[in-house]
Amino acid sequence: MNTLILRETTRVLFTLILVFSVATLLRGHDAPGGGFVGGLIASIACSLYVFVADPKDVRRLVRTDPLKTAAAGLSLAVLSGLIGILSGGGTFLSGQWVEIGGVKLGTPLLFDFGVYLVVVGAVLTFVLEIKEPAPEPPARGDK
Repeated sequence: MNTLILRETTRVLFTLILVFSVATLLRGHDAPGGGFVGGLIASIACSLYVFVADPKDVRRLVRTDPLKTAAAGLSLAVLSGLIGILSGGGTFLSGQWVEIGGVKLGTPLLFDFGVYLVVVGAVLTFVLEIKEPAPEPPARGDK
């Protein structure tokens, strides 16, 4: 079902949902939210776009394979945990903070962003696999 109303509404909602997703991600380490919930919200925006556009257009918009995005997110989450160990006797996933330009940034935000990428990549992989047509089976030769 690809109606004019759905296409035009998606054009506006896509951006609004992604902004809400990032806001949820950024407030997550201090309040409810975080990488998982923010990733699910971003996945809703991407899934909505998949329903009104061709999967090729979605892959062009994303610019990378969603599975590689999930792998990069997993690597980032693990790296954020290792920073605690490598920074002087901490434990895995212990929080480390640094101040850059008056803004305090820490490993919990890195971890949340990694989880965000894992969720978006995994959900988008599933949705695109469902939406894309199945490849034709190889022709069987008569023997």
